[in-house]
Amino acid sequence: METEAPISKKMLWMGRILSAIPVLLMLFSAALKLMKPAPVMQAFAHFGYPEHFLFTLGIVEALCCVVYVIPRTAILGAILMTGYLGGATATNVRVGDPSYIMTVLLGVFVWGGLYLRDARVRALLPLRS
Repeated sequence: METEAPISKKMLWMGRILSAIPVLLMLFSAALKLMKPAPVMQAFAHFGYPEHFLFTLGIVEALCCVVYVIPRTAILGAILMTGYLGGATATNVRVGDPSYIMTVLLGVFVWGGLYLRDARVRALLPLRS
């Protein structure tokens, strides 16, 4: 079995910081969905989704983040977050909201952060030979 090259502390911390950005933003978004303030309710109506989905989406969003921050399940979490963010991107594009760029960027941060902090991902996607 091939041994993994040690990761530098700088790369590990860059990965953690890059990973924290989408996690914090998605947890904030999940909290807003659970609290249901008026602006969130209006935005949700603008997107064309029934109000009763807010709670479920808030829980799903939070659970995706939890799975992602646990090192052992981080790859599954990244896949789940990518799916969630893909749905958010499609919703924004469907209604003509240019904020879809943010959801795409968050997806890039999810995988970029994981790439920097997890040797398993770097082994699957080597940038150098």
